[in-house]
Amino acid sequence: MARLFGTDGVRGVANVDLTAELALDLAVAAAHVLGEAGAFGRRQPTALVARDPRASGEFLEAAVCAGLASAGVDVMRIGVVPTPAAAFLVNEYRTDLGVMISASHNDMPDNGIKFFSRGGVKLSDDLEDAIEQHLGEHWQRPIGDKVGRIISEPHAVDLYVAHLVKSLRKKKPLSGLTVVLDCANGASYQTAMLAFEGAGAAVTTIFAKPDGTNINAGCGSTHPETLQRAVVSSNADMGLAFDGDADRCLAVDHEGEIVDGDQVLAILALSLQEDHRLASNTVVATVMSNLGFVQAMKANDIRVDQTKVGDRYVLESMNANGFSLGGEQSGHVIMSEFATTGDGVLTGLHLAKRVVKTGKTLKELASVMTRLPQVVINVGNVDKLRAGIDPEITSAVSDANHELGESGRVVLRPSGTEPVVRVMVEAPTMDKAEEIAQRLAEKVRTRLGR
Repeated sequence: MARLFGTDGVRGVANVDLTAELALDLAVAAAHVLGEAGAFGRRQPTALVARDPRASGEFLEAAVCAGLASAGVDVMRIGVVPTPAAAFLVNEYRTDLGVMISASHNDMPDNGIKFFSRGGVKLSDDLEDAIEQHLGEHWQRPIGDKVGRIISEPHAVDLYVAHLVKSLRKKKPLSGLTVVLDCANGASYQTAMLAFEGAGAAVTTIFAKPDGTNINAGCGSTHPETLQRAVVSSNADMGLAFDGDADRCLAVDHEGEIVDGDQVLAILALSLQEDHRLASNTVVATVMSNLGFVQAMKANDIRVDQTKVGDRYVLESMNANGFSLGGEQSGHVIMSEFATTGDGVLTGLHLAKRVVKTGKTLKELASVMTRLPQVVINVGNVDKLRAGIDPEITSAVSDANHELGESGRVVLRPSGTEPVVRVMVEAPTMDKAEEIAQRLAEKVRTRLGR
C-alpha cells in the first residue's frame, strides 16, 4: 500500500481522500506517537493549529483540534496564516507540536495536513511512519480535567510580521521601492502587505481577498501572468507572487519577466557570500535546479550541494551540515538564520533589500545566471511508483543523458505531492529539450499507463 505521508505531509481531495475522520485520527495518532516518544515530557502537552483560507480547512481544523484535545493536548488555534508563520510560531510559543492545514499551491478542492515538532521543524520520516501505523489504534484516552482545552490566539499575525521586518536588520530598508504583491488569495493576504509596508516599501496588492474558494485560482506563483502585467502597467520596481500557503515565491522584474527560484537563490547566495554569512560557502539545491544555476555558482566559487526534490531534503542537508541557504526552483527558499522552513514573504523581503542595497534592477541581479532551456512534462494517469524501476524507462533515461552529454541532463521522477510522473529535460536548445521530453513522456505513458 502506498505511504500515506508524501514529501509534504498528507494531501488529497478534501472530503474524499482527506476526510474529517482521517484528520481527527491523524491528530490523535500524532499525539499518541509523540507522547510515547517522550516529546511532551510530563506536563500537559500543547499544540498550535493553523490553516490556509480553503473552505475545507474549516472542518479539517475543527477535526484536528478535536482529535488533539481528546488526546489530552491543549490547542492554540491561530487561524489563517502562512505555513512558515505556523513553523515560526510553534517555536515562538514553545508548543510541543504544530499542525498546518494546507495544500500549498494545489487547486482549491485539495487540502493537506503537515506536522511540526517542537522548534517548528517538520517531523522525520520515521515519526510520520509511526503516526500512520497508529491510525485508529485503541489506547487509553484521558478523562476529566486531563483532556485538552482549545483557545484562540489573536496576536499571532502581528508577532510573525514583526519577526519578518526585524530580519532585515535596518529601519525601513525598502524605502523608495515600489512592489506589487500577488497573494494568491491565500494565507499571505495580510502578512505580505504588512511586512513590506513595515519595511518601507510602497505596496500594491492583487489577489488578496480570499473567500475560501478562490485560492490559487489563476493567480499566485503558479499563474503569474496578471502580476507580470501589473508590474509593467504600474511602473513598479518588481513584483512577487506567493503560493497559497506562502512558503514559496517567484519574482517579476520591472520589465515583467519572471525571475524563478533558481535565480532568486543565486542572488541571495551572492548577497550572503558578500556579507560573509553563507555558511561553508555552500548553497543547497535539488536535482531539479537548472544546470545554469550550478554553473553560475561554480563561477563564483560557491559550492552546490544537491539533494532529492522536496524542501524537507534541502532542510535535512542544511541542518546536518550547518548550511545557511537552500531552496528549490519553485521558489521555495530556506534561510536558516531566520526560519526553519521555506518562507516566501521572508525571501521576497531579502530579495527586495538586495535590489535597494545594490542599486541594480532585479533584471540585472538575475543575469548572474543563464537558464538552460528546460522542459518539464507532468505525465498523469500512470503508476508513478514504478517510474524508477521500470527497465525500459530507466534505459531510455540513460540513453537520453548519454545523448546530451555535458550539455544537458534528464531527471525523471514521481511527484511527492501530485499523482504524476515529472519528466524534466535540459538541453542546449528548446527544440532539443522538447523533443527528448516528449519522447520520454510517451515512454512513461506507454509503460505505466493505467
